[in-house]
Amino acid sequence: MATPDHTCPYGLKSLDLLRREGFDVEDHPLESREATDAFMAERGVNTTPQTYIDGARIGGYEALQRHLGHAVKDPDATSYRPVVAIFAVALAMALATSWAAYGTLFTVRALEWFIAISMCILGIQKLQDVEGFSTMFLNYDLLAQRVVRYGYVYPFAEAFAGVLMIAGALVWIAAPVALFIGTIGAVSVIKAVYVDRRELKCACVGGSSNVPLGFISLTENLMMVAMAVWMLAK
Repeated sequence: MATPDHTCPYGLKSLDLLRREGFDVEDHPLESREATDAFMAERGVNTTPQTYIDGARIGGYEALQRHLGHAVKDPDATSYRPVVAIFAVALAMALATSWAAYGTLFTVRALEWFIAISMCILGIQKLQDVEGFSTMFLNYDLLAQRVVRYGYVYPFAEAFAGVLMIAGALVWIAAPVALFIGTIGAVSVIKAVYVDRRELKCACVGGSSNVPLGFISLTENLMMVAMAVWMLAK
């Protein structure tokens, strides 16, 4: 479907995949809503694009991926990829900042920045959908289950503490905030996962994530606790 108001992204993906696989493609763009509706009625299909190979209908983009032997992402499958991406980028940013400030990658300040930047990015993830985050958070956080509004405050507190820690400013505010939310979070995860043996999704990267609750969320909270104690000790 390629109209003045809409170009189908899955159509473009299908074209790209076919060409990368070495197919000669005969493209038939549907240039209006009427043409699209007529095509779907004629072929008895509910969606576009539709791919045909040697006259046989393969189907839409995901069906084409399967036909060509490519893996198709399961939207319900658990994945650690979002967390790995966040921590990897946070580490790269911390090392880059250390290089810019001190001319070397490996400094104590780089480790501090890594934790603080991670807190900021994780806070941003939660702030994209505070309602969704707070709902998932209520499944296991002990304080949020008693004070529901805490689930709405948490993302702001995490990001706020992270920003102050990056600057190394107002430590007397940032460190207690991080210590408070990190300690409650760690205790909540330990109880839910390792004591009660519950299988839950982690709200650490936002309310729409499929990250299992466990080691990753515990690490996030312990990092905040360690950072807070370190900054108070300094």
